[in-house]
Amino acid sequence: MKSDRLLAILLLLQTRGRVPADELAAELEVSARTIYRDVEGLSAAGVPVYAERGRHGGITLLPGYRTDVTGLTSDEARALFVLAAQGVHSALGLDSALGSALRKVMAALPAPHRPAAELTSRRILVDPDRWLPGPRRAVDLGALHTAVFADRRLRLRYRHSGDSRPRTYTVDPYGLVSKAGVWYLVADRRRSPTLFRADRIASATVLEEPVRRRGDVELADVWQTLRRRVEERPREVMVTARVHRSRLDMFTRIVGPLLIGSPEENGEGRGEDDWVTVRLAFSVLAGVSVLLQFGPWAEVIDPPEAIDELLHRLHEVVALYDTRRSSAPSAPAPPYEAED
Repeated sequence: MKSDRLLAILLLLQTRGRVPADELAAELEVSARTIYRDVEGLSAAGVPVYAERGRHGGITLLPGYRTDVTGLTSDEARALFVLAAQGVHSALGLDSALGSALRKVMAALPAPHRPAAELTSRRILVDPDRWLPGPRRAVDLGALHTAVFADRRLRLRYRHSGDSRPRTYTVDPYGLVSKAGVWYLVADRRRSPTLFRADRIASATVLEEPVRRRGDVELADVWQTLRRRVEERPREVMVTARVHRSRLDMFTRIVGPLLIGSPEENGEGRGEDDWVTVRLAFSVLAGVSVLLQFGPWAEVIDPPEAIDELLHRLHEVVALYDTRRSSAPSAPAPPYEAED
């Protein structure tokens, strides 16, 4: 709506100062001609806004002009008070700052919006942590946070999955991302986007060198590239299995990203044993061992090499515990009791 757009222009100018018309047009998804018409409308309404032409021109407000209009609708105000559970802000040292900021926002809200915003903060909670992974090692984001905001390079000692010895990298950070309760550093390594899981960083040193990011590339752009790389990783091992219906919900929650389609699409049928057919895709054959956690409630049907892989893993586990049992000291014999 035009009224929303006029208010958006006013708040953008108040926040950023001089802004080129083309930049405003791109952000608000309209043409530059529409922006100039809107500026004329603001000026006619008494807002001291004007356009400067030339190479460094743009739309700007008279110096010192401020508006105390928040511009927030009731739904926008409520959205600000949907709080994340403790952990995301505390990891950045911003818990107290968040509370202070929300108190200030609450005070600035129009009186009719305050009850709904306050109720939202008491009724809605977003907890980004997953149930099943269990406790994680504490993560110190101090150096990462400093480098991100000071625009400095980082030297990392980083442990890759399955590698006990950390490797050293010099990287150019774009920012930090919290996904499902796990913190990641998004950075360029040798001008290539790279993802570093924060709890695998053995040490981080902020360097004096300024960061060397690629031009016109933002954190959100790099994150989308890395996310697609992970999610679209080729999976070459197709596995058909059957899962007992009593465990289907848990099975779906745990291995959902590996499923191809839904059970209904894979020929689900209620048999006398109440089993459900599923299809899964793994990037490597060894990945099928994740199904062992379901015990007798999940059975691999095909391909044969997947069944062989599970048997191999099971034999390794049996051999491990047989070795431990044979090397354990034998239990003492019961005390001798004389017959009457």
